[in-house]
Amino acid sequence: MSSLKMVSGWRRWVLLGICAGIGLGGFLLASQLTLHLGFPLDDSWIHQTYARNLAQSGEWAFNPGIPSAGSTSPLWSVLLAIGYLADLAPTLWTFLLGWVSLTGLAWVGELFGRSLYPKNTYSSFPWIGIFLAGEWHLVWAAGSGMETVLFALVILWLFWWISRFPRATFWAGLICGLCVWLRPDGLTLAGPIGFVVVLSTPDWKTRGKGLLLALGGILIGVLPYLLFNQALGGNWWPNTLFAKQAEYAIRLNEPYLLRFGRLISLPLIGAGIALVPGFLACVWTGWTRKQWVVLAAVLWWLGYTAIYAAVLPVDYQHGRYLMPAMPVYFGLGAAGTLELLRRMNSSKRQRLLRSAWGLVLGITWILFYGQGAAAYATDVAIIETEMVATGQWIAHAIEPNALIAVHDIGAIGYFGKHRIVDLAGLISPEVIPFIRDETMLSSYLDQQKVAYLVTFPGWYPILVQQAEPIFETQGKFSKVEGGENMTVYRWVGNLKEK
Repeated sequence: MSSLKMVSGWRRWVLLGICAGIGLGGFLLASQLTLHLGFPLDDSWIHQTYARNLAQSGEWAFNPGIPSAGSTSPLWSVLLAIGYLADLAPTLWTFLLGWVSLTGLAWVGELFGRSLYPKNTYSSFPWIGIFLAGEWHLVWAAGSGMETVLFALVILWLFWWISRFPRATFWAGLICGLCVWLRPDGLTLAGPIGFVVVLSTPDWKTRGKGLLLALGGILIGVLPYLLFNQALGGNWWPNTLFAKQAEYAIRLNEPYLLRFGRLISLPLIGAGIALVPGFLACVWTGWTRKQWVVLAAVLWWLGYTAIYAAVLPVDYQHGRYLMPAMPVYFGLGAAGTLELLRRMNSSKRQRLLRSAWGLVLGITWILFYGQGAAAYATDVAIIETEMVATGQWIAHAIEPNALIAVHDIGAIGYFGKHRIVDLAGLISPEVIPFIRDETMLSSYLDQQKVAYLVTFPGWYPILVQQAEPIFETQGKFSKVEGGENMTVYRWVGNLKEK
């Protein structure tokens, strides 16, 4: 009994915090040994720019003085702004938030997984939480500088909440409503709430009351969010929601089932493949025992993936858009695996198989953690030697009043501190209708009186023909990975029309 108390007490927080710290620390060490610390995504610097401007001037803007709805996660930008107000190093504060989020995710994942099999005493050690704290996708996300792991934490928290307090529908709805401030995808959690309310309540009067309370909680969080975006950008949703879909619309030409299959397989790249039997067992148990929250979680995971396959079927950067949903699969799979291992004790053959299964799972988890750390270090090195290096060069070499057209605006906006036209549409939504039309983009740059163009040459082969290269990063990491060097061009434009 004491060991069970240990798992549910403060010692679990300490243990999982240490594991999360070791997991994230290993990735950061790999990054430091490869080049130096940084972020593996340019988007991370977008949040940093919004956070810095908010802390320093109190305005919600990427370009100072020009309010915009280019931040997908307002709450994350606000949390980052605290670090600027406290005069902390941006990377230090951001990694601290990532560590706290990963620790919380591991803790809630342990609670949720254990709640599905409350009689399982096979092991009181927090295996589920430790799996999550070291799973390479999640550690990568914790060090990414993005809101991903915090969003995943809130998702698992909601599923644990409705499993623990199925009648507290207002609070479940409020969690869902507030979650959209981390990512607009959070609104999809309304589905599981309604699913559990309908199937777990005895009559329609109770169901109707529960659904209304949940709707009230959702609206409290969502309505201010919609008004926030409307006031900043003239749309109810952030610009990123439309810009990314427009930029990658060509991916929709692939067959839908191929897109869905590619996305749904992402959590299987790693130790997740060894959780498949446990996941299926957990789903079966949920069905036979009428654990509606299990079925709700599975349907949400499948539905979340199906939505991305329909509107934004991208799997680059290790599937970062699907990472928030992965802990649902991992949590259910790990819980089911522990239950299957508990049952495999009736014969010597079963005990041997149990040991082999656990060994394969552990080795796969460790090996992919190592590969993930190497991938993270390379990702950081590319961003640092391309986007960050370009932004730092612009800060010193380009006249302060120059207008610059950029595709990846994060690090260039943060370090360069010039006014930017965003070719990806995040802070310049007017380009979204013709985001892939280089002829129209060329005319747009002329109309805006752009002075410089910053991009990888292969991304805009027509635009770069109308520009004069004046700086190239010469970074080695991008080229080793088959990429190019970011280049700064003096924009010439269509001379005939001029």
